[in-house]
Amino acid sequence: MMPIDPKYLEARRRRFRPIPVRMLVPNVITLLAICAGLTAIRLSTEGRMELAVAAIVFAAVLDGIDGRVARLIKGQSKFGAELDSLADFVNFGVAPGLILYFWQLHELHNGGWIAAMVFAISGGLRLARFNATMDDPNKPAFATNYFTGVPAPAAAVTVLLPIYLAFLGLPKPPAVLTAVFTLLIAFLMVSRLPVFSGKTVRMRVPPEMVLPVFVSVIFFIALLVGYPWHILSAGSILYLLSLPLGWKSYRDHARKAAAAEAAPAEASTPAPAAPFAPTVAEPAQDNRPARLN
Repeated sequence: MMPIDPKYLEARRRRFRPIPVRMLVPNVITLLAICAGLTAIRLSTEGRMELAVAAIVFAAVLDGIDGRVARLIKGQSKFGAELDSLADFVNFGVAPGLILYFWQLHELHNGGWIAAMVFAISGGLRLARFNATMDDPNKPAFATNYFTGVPAPAAAVTVLLPIYLAFLGLPKPPAVLTAVFTLLIAFLMVSRLPVFSGKTVRMRVPPEMVLPVFVSVIFFIALLVGYPWHILSAGSILYLLSLPLGWKSYRDHARKAAAAEAAPAEASTPAPAAPFAPTVAEPAQDNRPARLN
């Protein structure tokens, strides 16, 4: 009988060692988000568009929670990152495109399907680029506070703006206009547009502002539950209007960074030498005694 390699036993023990519960909690939240996205697809096929849109918004809320929970309880893992990317593609790429298709884009037949498919593919490309450039060492320090292109959750909530407006009682827009709007949001996802992320915003709350913050959050949730389509419509429009502000802020930071890099370079450059000027020899002074002159 051949002896067992100790390295094999050690690798086997590492493979089957118990996993802490804190590593599972963020993944459970992500799986709930996937369930919400898949349920939204089913509801849209059944014509229950209000519940389908609500499921997408709920998935977006869960997507904003899982990453923060993982960082808070130190439950980050490579498995969780890959699962989160898969969830984002399903919830914010495939599901919104299908909801729009079953709601109105099917009137354009192949044209509407192409618009929905382009949106879903753009969401996948956006997520792939985000994962590929996450650890880019050449990225300037200020760039960590900006996304490259509109993030997938924001795009998913924004692209449903025609549905929000229709739920408010406004006339249903032409299918062509909805398709153009869908393609516009898809382009913003894969573009190089800097979008403010708010990652570096200070999250600490002064003690005297704790109660007002609680009241504000409860008030916002109450408004969202009582007037969902008003809040979502206003939020989507304001978000689109804020995109140029993010681009301007990024440009200003880039200019400041370029000026800061240029200043030390100019200071270390030696001053140019003065141009050569020929010197005129002064007449030699005669120090001999006067009687010899």
